[in-house]
Amino acid sequence: MTTALTHARVLTPEGWRDDLAVVLDGGRIAGLLPASAPGLQNMPRQDLGGAMLLPGFIDVQVNGGGGVLFNEAPTVETIRRIGTVHRRYGTTGFLPTLISDEPAVMRAALVAVEQALEEGVPGLLGIHLEGPYLAPARKGVHDAKYFHVPGREELALLCAPHRGIRLITLAPDQVPPESIRALDDAGVIVCAGHTAADYATTRVALDAGVRGFTHLFNAMTPFGSREPGVVGAALEDPHSWCGIIVDGHHVHPASLRVAIAAKAPGKMLLVTDAMPPVGADSPEYVLNGETIIVRDGICQTAQGVLAGSALDMATAVRNTVQMLGLPLEEAVRMASTYPAEFLGLHAICGRIDPGCNADLVLMDDDYCVLRSWIGGMDVPERR
Repeated sequence: MTTALTHARVLTPEGWRDDLAVVLDGGRIAGLLPASAPGLQNMPRQDLGGAMLLPGFIDVQVNGGGGVLFNEAPTVETIRRIGTVHRRYGTTGFLPTLISDEPAVMRAALVAVEQALEEGVPGLLGIHLEGPYLAPARKGVHDAKYFHVPGREELALLCAPHRGIRLITLAPDQVPPESIRALDDAGVIVCAGHTAADYATTRVALDAGVRGFTHLFNAMTPFGSREPGVVGAALEDPHSWCGIIVDGHHVHPASLRVAIAAKAPGKMLLVTDAMPPVGADSPEYVLNGETIIVRDGICQTAQGVLAGSALDMATAVRNTVQMLGLPLEEAVRMASTYPAEFLGLHAICGRIDPGCNADLVLMDDDYCVLRSWIGGMDVPERR
């Protein structure tokens, strides 16, 4: 059914427009028409009350939400719950993220994502495996007992034909370049993270197929005057993408401002690294057998190790404007357009443009999500 969304401030690829109607036809954006176009008179219309209409947010690192953790229950039901909860905050596309775990859990997660994609779980784009091919020296909250170098059989599993996106975070100092190249050749997106690699090793990994960096600054070698480290290699490279957690806890805002200024335009992505308390009544969850309690918006262990975040994408956008001083349109692109480009979905996602998927978010001036559309299906949101 063709529907026109009217009376909104629309963020188009060219900038803000308040004189357009966005026409949806099924699950796609059919056109952007002048609000006065005669053809709109005979079309069902939805008046959006002057709010901001944005491309839907894409989160490539979301561990849980609504009281559930993907590791604890790697099932279709968990994936559906995570997607439903994060949709309240503008996320219309997501990668459920499995942190380092035993092989049986990883296999179950891969099977669950395949099944969920077949069932058409709204917003699901694929899976992010964060580990277990990581460096003990930069393990963060991951349990190092699961860390190992992928063998031939495991590489074959990871490289097997699959539905949707498959993203893997690994440590270049632990995984040889030929394995990275094999993953890249199989269409797997490889990111560097939780790594003690030096600059030279990271450069070799980039040449082998690393396309991004997981939560820049966190759990990686820092940028120094004589040793650029992973951070230096990430910021220098013009082709790779960097995920950043803008919650005011993971990275100092000044460091993020410097990184954004240094990195090639369009290569910074907002991610949440969200844990079960997002969209849940309880501030507690269990990770690796330890109860984590969120205090003052910070998820951390009793020893003070950060354990994911309590961040949602709408808040990440707000923080990028208010903490980092970026224009709202750039913050939104960091949450939508750039992640779509990183995932290779730029032709159909991350933009309000004819031919793109009708994945949209309606937001008020206080950065609260009012409604969202996934494939043209809308749901009113209440926060």
